[in-house]
Amino acid sequence: MSDVTRWWWVRHAPVVNGEGMIYGSSDIDCDVSDTAHFKALAQVLPKDAVWFTSHLTRTKKTAQAIAEAGLDFPEPIVEEDLGEQNFGDWQGLSWNQMMKADPETYNIYWSDPTRNRPPGGESFADQIARTGVVIDRLGEQHKGRNIVAVAHGGTIRAAMAVALKLEPEQGMAIRVDTLSVSILENVEDGLLRGKGGVWRVVGVNRVVQE
Repeated sequence: MSDVTRWWWVRHAPVVNGEGMIYGSSDIDCDVSDTAHFKALAQVLPKDAVWFTSHLTRTKKTAQAIAEAGLDFPEPIVEEDLGEQNFGDWQGLSWNQMMKADPETYNIYWSDPTRNRPPGGESFADQIARTGVVIDRLGEQHKGRNIVAVAHGGTIRAAMAVALKLEPEQGMAIRVDTLSVSILENVEDGLLRGKGGVWRVVGVNRVVQE
């Protein structure tokens, strides 16, 4: 019999006043006023799942809004390693401000934006590695279950990169809209049992509507 662990990745609601800003892992608020969208999510997400959020408010508020829209689930477990990419000293600035303040560092970063680290921060490649570790750990703890992870665009791209063994540049190219659902399955069967299984992509960036 196969062990199928199904991950339901939900990106948080739109951030408030974040347009053009490098907010990364800073704790910026989100807009949960789109009740119709949350009702739609409450209808499609599994009723028997274990739930996780990152440590950031925008994922917690999004999970709470889904609960208030009619889906009953246990208190989400906060998992800091599901957090967004840390942009270090650049968080709170706009890209234009960053370019004007330190054009040399800006240009170096954009020469390889998936592998270069912002000052005091982490690269997208770092985030992929971090996300892979937490996926392995939580997947082993909750093998064979539905797992709902309310997370971030970068985290979900990183999860796709882990599952598909993508290079960071390829993972970064995946579109992940706010309040979208992306679904991954990890299957352990036969000779694959105990060896991490194989990944299947069920859906990417699904935007559900009531």
